[in-house]
Amino acid sequence: MMKKILIVTADYYKDISLGLLNSAKKNLPRNFNIKMIKVPGVFEIPVTISKHLKKFDAFIALGCVIKGQTPHFDFISQSSTNAIMDLAINSKKPIGNGILTCLNMKQAKARKKKGAEAAKAVVSVLSQK
Repeated sequence: MMKKILIVTADYYKDISLGLLNSAKKNLPRNFNIKMIKVPGVFEIPVTISKHLKKFDAFIALGCVIKGQTPHFDFISQSSTNAIMDLAINSKKPIGNGILTCLNMKQAKARKKKGAEAAKAVVSVLSQK
């Protein structure tokens, strides 16, 4: 049976999100039905996944949060991670968390191919018997 995957990408940092998206797509089987939705930031990823829970077999969350001068980084990073984990557990559907949390843009650029890991994690969970 063909698996349906939704990739939700926060494109606040467009270069980083494009790298995450490209690396994720390269690591998904060709026979998967893949849909992509862009959102403004990582905070919008969990609600977007929530709206589509019944339509897809799995999800991949992609985006980047870079630490600034205020605690905003901590709140956004933690709340997004917690919401994604809650959605995955409650729906019993895999959600690959490819949201980077970096201290600076240099770190983000060095990690923009990490979408591959989120995709591989989803494929692994979907293949469990």
